[in-house]
Amino acid sequence: MKKLMVSGVGLVLIALAFLAFNLFSSLSLTGARLDLTEQKLYTISAGTRQILAELEQPVELNFFYSDSATKDLPALRTYAKRVEEMLKAYQREAGGKLKLNVIDPAPFSEDEDKAAEFGLQAIPLQQGGDSLYFGLAGKNAEGATQVIPFFALDQEEFLEYELSRLLLSLAKPERPVVGVLSGLQIGGGFDMQARQPTPPWMVMEEIRQLFQIESLKSDIDLIPEHVSVLLLVHPKQLPEQTLYAIDQFVLRGGKLLAFVDPFSEADTQAELPGEMVIDKASDLAPLFKAWGLRLVPDQVLGDGAYAMSVSMGQDRRAVRHAAWLSLPKSALDQDDISTAALENLTVASAGMLEPLEGAKTRFMPLIQSSQYAMPFDVKRFAMLQNPEELIRELQPTGERYAIAARISGPAQSAYPDGIEGRKDGLKQADNINLIVVADTDLLTDRMWVQVQDFFGQRIPQPWADNAGFAINALDNLAGSEALISVRSRGRFTRPFEVVESIQREAEVRFREKEQVLQARLAETEQQLAALQRSDDPSKALELTPEQQATLQQFLQEKLKIRKELREVRYQLNADIEALGRTLKFVNIALVPLLLTLGVLALWLWRRRKHG
Repeated sequence: MKKLMVSGVGLVLIALAFLAFNLFSSLSLTGARLDLTEQKLYTISAGTRQILAELEQPVELNFFYSDSATKDLPALRTYAKRVEEMLKAYQREAGGKLKLNVIDPAPFSEDEDKAAEFGLQAIPLQQGGDSLYFGLAGKNAEGATQVIPFFALDQEEFLEYELSRLLLSLAKPERPVVGVLSGLQIGGGFDMQARQPTPPWMVMEEIRQLFQIESLKSDIDLIPEHVSVLLLVHPKQLPEQTLYAIDQFVLRGGKLLAFVDPFSEADTQAELPGEMVIDKASDLAPLFKAWGLRLVPDQVLGDGAYAMSVSMGQDRRAVRHAAWLSLPKSALDQDDISTAALENLTVASAGMLEPLEGAKTRFMPLIQSSQYAMPFDVKRFAMLQNPEELIRELQPTGERYAIAARISGPAQSAYPDGIEGRKDGLKQADNINLIVVADTDLLTDRMWVQVQDFFGQRIPQPWADNAGFAINALDNLAGSEALISVRSRGRFTRPFEVVESIQREAEVRFREKEQVLQARLAETEQQLAALQRSDDPSKALELTPEQQATLQQFLQEKLKIRKELREVRYQLNADIEALGRTLKFVNIALVPLLLTLGVLALWLWRRRKHG
């Protein structure tokens, strides 16, 4: 009875302690959280802290959230709570330079008018019903405004980046100027075949949020002084005066980000409707030579390890494209600010960059192939029908090829004697700074993003970091590094590297068997053709006993090898399923078992100690 009373009192004390802790935490630890995500997605990054520390003037943030209208939307309410908590964390970190207003705009209220005046997106909840506001409007001391029209649920991983970008835009309203010179319609254009306008590439819309864009003509003879970074995309057959302008811009300290390509699949704009684009290459050969590098001419990179799987149509199995590459972290330079912390990039029919012997500049690869790579002749891609042919032809050289590189150091002018009418230019520079990428297709929407229309607003859903790389490179060259560390966090794509390795090994075995079958088929057809030529032409359609025996032998061989092919495919699936069973056993049985044994061992140890 006494033990029972003691046990009862103990339970009451435990219950009271539990209630007291919950009361204390609800009042005092409202902003506390334990972030166990791999990349600390719920913790303010060092880049954000730097942006907040550099605020010189107060900034006002107005968070419009229709709390009363979202009682039946638990997922949105949870996300809204996270946004509010993140904003309050920003406010605490800013040390009084950030004012936060949380506003629930009731229908037909002044708050709703204020939200509409800022340009926030009102989303109708039902036909003829209330509208939902879930956005942010910021204003600096000078009256400049920046808004996030609506916080999309599927963009939660970019929350900190969007908030920090908005703050940086308000703290530094004068955005760096990026001069864009492109041989592709990256800013939007007109599709001659479809006879309709085309929207800007999403990468340009992303860049436009952070930089002031100034389009430059392909025959420009002087890069304006106010241009901070020059962005060249597919600079195809530029005239000498433009090449000289770029040369002088770089020598006088201008920063350059150049995308060249031995075979730009995005180059589809012929001079006349219906014509085929024959020359899809772009280069800056005379400038590259002066800067100590070259784009390997007429060669496209193939890589068996990083080859992407591409669809071949309905009811056909996907095949791996040796020239369309999905590049993981191991292919990216983790020490360079433009590629550090990115998860994966995708390229299509990319080229190869290499340093020139005796160059004074420093050539630092940013993006590289694996060792299972080799160059292909660019002519191979003009009429390529089946990408699987490239995998069959692949013979790795064991060398890693550079797809992108940073070039820095002393450089000479490509035109030491100037050009006609321009003889007084710079001859050299103590230090140049540029990034060169041997692919233009990585900027196209199809290589990194799905774009959805959300009530007239184009919402990007990225599945690769291509735009992040371009913006990081521009940010770095323009001198802003704080935002890069924020943007580069939290990719949601996690490749199954072990599974991919199993698939590659099985694919090699499958390809070898397939080649054996094709070789035997060709040999048998040759034998049959030879036998038919020696027979009476009038009996060409009749099978002789010798032909029948040969055909039967081939059929038996074909059935045997098809069985082996099925066994290879079965083994592929069996290996992957075995890996899945192992992971399930570890997660479901082994870990709980180890924890249980650990608790029992601790109980026995304490019992013996006190016994």
